[in-house]
Amino acid sequence: MENKAHALAAGVFVLFMAVLAATLAMWLTRDNGSYHAYELSSREGVSGLQPQAAVRYKGVAVGKVTHIGFDPDVRGNVLIRINVEDSTPITPTTFAVLGYQGVTGLAYVLLDDAGEVHVALQPGSSGIARLPLHASPFSKFAEQGPEILAQAQAVMRHLNELLSDQNQHLFSQALTQMGQAAGSVNSLSQHLQTTVTLRLDPALAALPALARNADKTLASLQAAGTEVSVMAREMGRSAERLNAPDGVLEQGRVGAQTLARAADRLSTNTLPRVERASDATTRAARQLGRVAEGVSDNPQMFFYGQGYAQPGPGERGFVAPTAPFVRTENKP
Repeated sequence: MENKAHALAAGVFVLFMAVLAATLAMWLTRDNGSYHAYELSSREGVSGLQPQAAVRYKGVAVGKVTHIGFDPDVRGNVLIRINVEDSTPITPTTFAVLGYQGVTGLAYVLLDDAGEVHVALQPGSSGIARLPLHASPFSKFAEQGPEILAQAQAVMRHLNELLSDQNQHLFSQALTQMGQAAGSVNSLSQHLQTTVTLRLDPALAALPALARNADKTLASLQAAGTEVSVMAREMGRSAERLNAPDGVLEQGRVGAQTLARAADRLSTNTLPRVERASDATTRAARQLGRVAEGVSDNPQMFFYGQGYAQPGPGERGFVAPTAPFVRTENKP
């Protein structure tokens, strides 16, 4: 009887502890948040995604996956149902994509905004709103896998052609020629070194004297520069004196104005008078010429006036006078 009492007590204790553990688990896993259900439909595979997987909005956990199955409305599509907290900023630009956690291969649903409004998806037969599900980078990589493999095969084929026996022989010849060229360059460098040693060393020995001469030349240039500076200052002072109010330039300007006025008076008064005197002189000279011609032709004009004298004996036009007629009487 005592053994049965101990067994009953042990059974009651175990049952109490089981109920307590279940209650504690329910209390710890309770979720008093308010959620909104959404559906995702995808033609691609969702390997790695499990129920109760996390749902994140821009990296922040906002819900979990509640169901994974086949879409009854679209044959061949996978239907994913998620619960998202009501406080999550779901907008018409929100879309979903599958993300993967490191090397474990476990997937989760990542929500994000594209910045552009998507075409609104019609709710499924369950009446739950649907969000667009974009292809994940791993899915794109899997889709491009055959193309990448074909390109890799093409690259390997080109490498095999590049490393053919004929090309390897050409490579060997090129390496041999490169070695010969390196030897030629080495010989040339030795020759140059010898030339520099024999011809450049004397020039280097003459550098100190050349440097001293350069110092002297530089000192001469500095002295010449000083003299040029003094000359420039003197020229500046001379220019100031020339540009002074009573300077040479001002006096020259006044003299030029006086000369211009004198030239103006000469051209206005003196030259017309000189011109009139010249005309009178010209007329007097013409009259004097005519008088000289008259005197030359008729010198007697000084005695007889302007009339012409009768030509004398021996002159052209001379006519001898005739004797006067004397009447004679006849004597008986």
